[in-house]
Amino acid sequence: MALYATPVDSALRLVVQTGTDAAGNPLYDRLSFSRIKATAADQDVYDVAVALAGLQAYPLAGIERGVEYRLTVA
Repeated sequence: MALYATPVDSALRLVVQTGTDAAGNPLYDRLSFSRIKATAADQDVYDVAVALAGLQAYPLAGIERGVEYRLTVA
């Protein structure tokens, strides 16, 4: 039996640095955007993330993408 993974949903998270703590370590927050088309190309998602980051008050520290898959056996 073969196992198939089909992408069904995706989310984009922008990691932004919101400041520093008392010891000078950076503090991060995540801004989430759900219902991203699961079949969207990674480059396209990245380009949108960079454009959205330009609208934020905080500097961009990272981009994350989570993809949910449906597993089926055939």
